[in-house]
Amino acid sequence: MSKSKLAIDGGKPVRAHYLPYGRQMIDDEDIESVVKVLQSDYLTSGPAIEQFEAEIAAFTGAKYAVAFSSGTAALHGACYAAGIGEGDEVITTPMTFAATANCVLYQGGVPVFADIDPRTYNLDPQRIRESITARTKAIIPVHFTGQPAQLDEILQIAREHNLIVIEDAAHALGARYKDRSIGSIGDMTMFSFHPVKHITTGEGGMITTNNPVYYEKLLQFRTHGITRDERKLRENHGPWYYEMQFLGYNYRITDIQTSLGISQLRRIGGFIEKRKQLAALYLQELSATKELILPHQLPEAESSWHLFIVRLQLVRLKATRKTVFQALQKENIGVNVHYIPAYLHPYYESLGFRKGICPVAESCYEEFITLPLYAGMEPEDVLDVVAAVKKVIRHYSK
Repeated sequence: MSKSKLAIDGGKPVRAHYLPYGRQMIDDEDIESVVKVLQSDYLTSGPAIEQFEAEIAAFTGAKYAVAFSSGTAALHGACYAAGIGEGDEVITTPMTFAATANCVLYQGGVPVFADIDPRTYNLDPQRIRESITARTKAIIPVHFTGQPAQLDEILQIAREHNLIVIEDAAHALGARYKDRSIGSIGDMTMFSFHPVKHITTGEGGMITTNNPVYYEKLLQFRTHGITRDERKLRENHGPWYYEMQFLGYNYRITDIQTSLGISQLRRIGGFIEKRKQLAALYLQELSATKELILPHQLPEAESSWHLFIVRLQLVRLKATRKTVFQALQKENIGVNVHYIPAYLHPYYESLGFRKGICPVAESCYEEFITLPLYAGMEPEDVLDVVAAVKKVIRHYSK
C-alpha cells in the first residue's frame, strides 16, 4: 500500500494512535496533593484557595488574585467589578470562545465586535478606535493562542476614553509583553485552568488585578454578594453575622481543585518551555510549506503557546478546509478549529448580529486549523503531525 495514499481514501495513517490537540499532564505529586486535601478538614473554602491565589499573584506580578469556579465565572466577576450595566458597550474580539462576549451580556451590557489584525489574529487597535461610542465602558482583548495583544496601543486608547481594560488571558498564563508578565498590566486579567490550558484545576479561573476596589468586589461577587467583613456591615448582631449586600453568585472554587493547581503551578516553567520548543520545531519543519501561513510573532510579545494555528492558503489547494481537516483526522492527528467568530452563533444572530461585520476574522475562520500542542507531547509527535500535514497538503495541492 502506498505511503502517500491518504488514510481517508483507505491508506495507512501516519500514526497508529490518535494524538489529541491538547491534554492535561497529571503526575503522582498532583494526585498526592489532591488526596491530602481529601483527607483534610477542608474540601472547599479552605486554605488551599488562598495559597493558590497568592502563588498566581506572585507568578504574574499582580497585587491580588481571586479564584473562581471557571474562567467564564471569572470574566463575569470582572464585568461586575468594572461596573458594566444595562446598555453599556464593551469592545471585544470575535475570534474567541463565546464566554468572552457572554460575560458582557450577563451584566446587561452590549458586546461590540471589532475586527482582528490579519497577522496576529488579536484585536486590531485601529478597529477598536473606530468602534468607540459614548456608551463604551470597557475593552476585553483576548491574548489569542497565547500571544499578547498590542497592549500599549490598547491601554492608550483606554486612557484617552476613560475605559476599563479586562484582559482575557485564558490562553496566556506565562506570556509576557515588553518584559512584563501578562496578569500585571491591565485593570483586570482572567486566566483559565481548563484541562487543555497550561495548568489545570479541572475547571477553574482566576482574576488578577492591582486595584484593591476590584479585588474586594470580586471576593464578594463569587460568594452570593455576602460579606462578613465588619468594616462593610450595615449592622452587626454578633460573631456569626453576615450580610448579602448585592446579588452575587456561587462562583467559588474548591480546595480540591486549587490543591491540584498549586501542584501544577510548580511545573509551569517546564510546561511553557516545552510548548515553546515544540512550537519552534513546527515553525522549522513547516516553513517551506507554501500552502500554509504560519503563526506570526510580534517582537515585543512573548507567547506562551497555548495553540499552534496554521492558516490554509486555500487558493493553492483543490480542497476545502473541511476536507483537509477530515483527512488529517483520519491520519490520527487531532486537529481542531479555533474559533467560530462569536457573533455567528445562532444566539448572537438572534440578537441582531450579522455576518460581514468583521471580515478579517471571518476569512481567518474559514482557513484556520489548530495543530496538536501540549507539554506532554514529544518532538516525535510533532514530526508525525508535520508528516501528516505535508502528506495531506501534497495530495490536495494545485
